[in-house]
Amino acid sequence: MLSSSVIESALDQVKPAAHLYVAYSGGVDSHVLLHLCASMPGLAGKITAVYVHHGLQAEADAWAVHCRNTAEALGVGFNALYVNAAAAPGESPEEAARDARYSALKALMDADDVLLVAQHRDDQLETVLLQLFRGSGLRGLSGMPEHMVFGRGVMLRPLLNISRQAIRHYAESHKLSWVEDPSNLHIDYDRNFLRNIIVPLIKQRWPACDKTVARSARHCAEAQALISVIAGDLFHAVFNEADKTLSISSLQLLNKPRQQLVIRHWFQTLGLKMPAQDFVERILSQIVAARVGSDPVLSGRGYDVRRYRDKLYCLKQLPKQALQDISWPVGQTSLKVTDDQVWLCMPSSTGILRERWLNANVVVRFRRGGEKMQLPGRKGRHVLKNLFQEAGIPPWEREGMPLIYLDDQLAAVGDQWISAEFYAEKTDGCIRLHRQKQE
Repeated sequence: MLSSSVIESALDQVKPAAHLYVAYSGGVDSHVLLHLCASMPGLAGKITAVYVHHGLQAEADAWAVHCRNTAEALGVGFNALYVNAAAAPGESPEEAARDARYSALKALMDADDVLLVAQHRDDQLETVLLQLFRGSGLRGLSGMPEHMVFGRGVMLRPLLNISRQAIRHYAESHKLSWVEDPSNLHIDYDRNFLRNIIVPLIKQRWPACDKTVARSARHCAEAQALISVIAGDLFHAVFNEADKTLSISSLQLLNKPRQQLVIRHWFQTLGLKMPAQDFVERILSQIVAARVGSDPVLSGRGYDVRRYRDKLYCLKQLPKQALQDISWPVGQTSLKVTDDQVWLCMPSSTGILRERWLNANVVVRFRRGGEKMQLPGRKGRHVLKNLFQEAGIPPWEREGMPLIYLDDQLAAVGDQWISAEFYAEKTDGCIRLHRQKQE
């Protein structure tokens, strides 16, 4: 018999919640979850039902009203979040809606907050089958975890070991009123096709398959946990914390399966979606194994994987920009140079004299090739290309590095070098440039 004890057991796994959010769509599963929580006196005043309005259904406004009325009747708080769940090119509508929903819910979470979601054992069966059909590894076949870090708080799935039938029985016995989403019947969505067509056929032959598949998922999760420990040890031996890169020479000392483990652990550390097997193999064959000195690029979902010298980089993709000359207005202490760069003019005891800066025509330009400058304390004039190589600055960073001209003379290269002709030392009388990265 389904009771509030499942909520108590789930909450016992984490420290006491400062606030409890319940993801409430108005459907039977989330309504039962909210009803169970509202029946617990110890949670009084801590619960907020959260309805995410995706803007994809004509009935969504009416569902929001239904959810608000239900929350008020149960004596819990209510919050409606409005999101843009339109799918990007190449993205599935299901994935777009889920990502939009989770992003909105994460923004609510504070430290010690808990989010409860209503996925149950039959949802777990569908998830594992979908991952199996997609050729997923152990991580995917582990299904959904019962609890996980979510934003600044924790997400719990207290109904994950409860069947759909038991949830429906609870709703009917308590005479709950819920909404039915007609899109759940559209079998052009993979999960709905499984739920409405495939799983009923499987259950005719194997009635307990939701239990047995859930057990297999737990076995996979246990195996994945062990592998993650191994992967973590391998990963930290090749990872450069300062710039989030991997040492290529260290990576190449490992055999291929261990290299793949490290690459996946890297993506997890960077907060990126787990790459497909084919993409991992292409990273190893096209980037890691590339000729030293080459600059191959492998593009993924919003990022580029590249190499420079002995480092493997995973960089956020930026749109190609036309780099044009920019005048630096007199007296202005900051200047947006590209979409991801703002440069600040900061006081310093060494650098370009402030008076000279303020009285000059300051223009930001970008490399055209052949630029030279003399450095303080060094003889001769040096080609910028050689200076960049000497400093180990990757090619893609050189392209957007601003060249600062004062009265048409090259005075500085970003925050790297100041020309000997402009370099000065004067306590609090100089300025230097500092880059402020834009996320």
